[in-house]
Amino acid sequence: MSHAEDHSGTRRDFLYYATAGAGAVTAGAAIWPLVNQMNATADVRALSSILVDVSDVEVGTQLTVKWRGKPVFIRRRTADDIERARATPLADLPDQMSRNAQNPEADASDENRTLDDAGEWLVMMGVCTHLGCVPLGGNSGDFEGWFCPCHGSHYDISGRIRKGPAPTNLPVPKNMFFDDNTIQLG
Repeated sequence: MSHAEDHSGTRRDFLYYATAGAGAVTAGAAIWPLVNQMNATADVRALSSILVDVSDVEVGTQLTVKWRGKPVFIRRRTADDIERARATPLADLPDQMSRNAQNPEADASDENRTLDDAGEWLVMMGVCTHLGCVPLGGNSGDFEGWFCPCHGSHYDISGRIRKGPAPTNLPVPKNMFFDDNTIQLG
């Protein structure tokens, strides 16, 4: 038996392992770009969370900002607005869910839709839940909240649907105070 014949099994094993390893590296190199293209792009990641300066928003006024390509209403409500919103019985509401991204199972009481415990700050998406129109704000409609003139949906001062074809309340996105004068969306 020659020296080469002693090691033929070892060489064959080495060739199998080397071929399998090269194949795995090649497959990984081919698959990685396909998987990586599914990740969010830099501009999408940048818009996933924004900071909004609300230091100039006076009581009784509203600021509209664009986030993820949609309007967001940020309203600083008056004591009268808060009192009216909190006096509304849940039984009067067509949609009794809060539609709050931070607490989706909560009922639609005003306390479950506002940013702060006092109820002064209300942050919600400014897109009508009927067909995606942008409702008019600033004490509009039958309930002195928002009104969508396209199809006649009326929202109250908490953004809850009260009358019209819209099926649900205006959604409340994930939001929080970043500091005393800044709200973070997302």
